[in-house]
Amino acid sequence: MISSMTGYATRTLSTPYGTLTLELRAVNNRFLDIQLRLPDDFRSLEPKLREHIMLQLKRGKIECRLNFTLLSSIENPQELNTALLHKLLELNHTVKASLPDASGLSVAETLNWPGMFGNDSLPMDDLHQDVLKLLQQTLVDLQAARIREGEKLSALLLERVTLMRQHVTTIIPRIPDLIAAFKEKLTIRLQDALDQISNEVDNDRILQEVTIFAAKIDIDEELSRLQTHLDEVERILSKGGTVGKRLDFLMQELNREANTVGSKSVNIEVSKIAMEMKVLIEQMREQVQNIE
Repeated sequence: MISSMTGYATRTLSTPYGTLTLELRAVNNRFLDIQLRLPDDFRSLEPKLREHIMLQLKRGKIECRLNFTLLSSIENPQELNTALLHKLLELNHTVKASLPDASGLSVAETLNWPGMFGNDSLPMDDLHQDVLKLLQQTLVDLQAARIREGEKLSALLLERVTLMRQHVTTIIPRIPDLIAAFKEKLTIRLQDALDQISNEVDNDRILQEVTIFAAKIDIDEELSRLQTHLDEVERILSKGGTVGKRLDFLMQELNREANTVGSKSVNIEVSKIAMEMKVLIEQMREQVQNIE
């Protein structure tokens, strides 16, 4: 299956101590970029959270945000952790004795100190396990969202591949007609020129000029490579997996061939078709940027 790099998922878990809410947001990025937003009491979990995310996702900018709402029956701002408060005061006096110029702890800093309202009594090991469990569940939801978006992107790409094939099919029969028209026009011009001196048309000269013209506008090789690249796009999309970079490379190759077709064109219709193909390739390239 094809996965988009964009997606969103959120889950909530109620515990005896409070409510955990985890959000995952993903957008496209060349590589895997993980940004974590964690409460202070959960910062030690950062390495494990990164490890779990890296096992599931390969590309994209991932924002992981965790919130923990303590139960009101547990959180009581009127009950200070007096033991911790006295310990901080002792440490503050010790530091001031050695460093008289050092600033002491303010009231706000003291009140915001971790555990000042009894949070140290929370079973953080259990809560950390709950967070890891919650992350796994949210990752499943995020992957499902990215796969749904990837299916839409795959369908859009295949639609444009079909249109590209139609354009190639339209160009192929036009080349012999262009050569025949050039030969006819050249013959008439030479006949008009030679009529003035009563000479016959030099068929060898015409053949030589037509051969040069045919070589100049020959795009069989470019059209063949276009078909091959379109086959490869379909094969990659059907195979699935992490294919964004491969598809991006193929878009460059398709654009190169379409440019060559346009530059060799001596017919306004072929030029228009080449331009239409370049528009389709650019549309595909924009969509490919969102594929993992």
